Amino acid sequence: MTRQDSGEGEEREVDEVRLRPPRNRVERRAVSYWLTNEGLSAIVPAAVLAVLAAIITPARPWLLLAMGVVLVIGIPYAVVVPLWRYRVHRWEVTDDAVYTRTGWLWQEWRIAPMSRIQTVDTARGPLEQLFRLSSVTVTTASAAGPLKIQGLDHELAAGLVARLTETAQANRGDAT
Repeated sequence: MTRQDSGEGEEREVDEVRLRPPRNRVERRAVSYWLTNEGLSAIVPAAVLAVLAAIITPARPWLLLAMGVVLVIGIPYAVVVPLWRYRVHRWEVTDDAVYTRTGWLWQEWRIAPMSRIQTVDTARGPLEQLFRLSSVTVTTASAAGPLKIQGLDHELAAGLVARLTETAQANRGDAT
């Protein structure tokens, strides 16, 4: 904490904007959402290969082999990745910045000062709607691209977007 002059002759305590672990986990339902999403990514191609193997007799052994490979790699991946993502993904919003940590093997920690925020968006695909989840995207002028907070409860995400919009408007910087 540091002390800063508010411009009106008063001092207030301000959190320093520095790289640090964000405090909040994503919604626990995100694990089920990610598990379903990753599972479908393995099962759908395997099903297509199975149908093709049933139709195309000369290529059946190769198609069944490909289906086996997809399942042997895809199913463990679909189980491990959602659990790992839940363990790693974090987010936090303070009066001064938005903090995120994402990734699987390559983890990315990001900070977006409120004065740099240009837009705040929320998205809910059909599968996210089924699990009552949303994603929030905070766009800045950074060359690294926007910050994304995935796996939030949809009501929390709506409140977060409102808070970020209000805070960004109060901290009118040059947003570049």
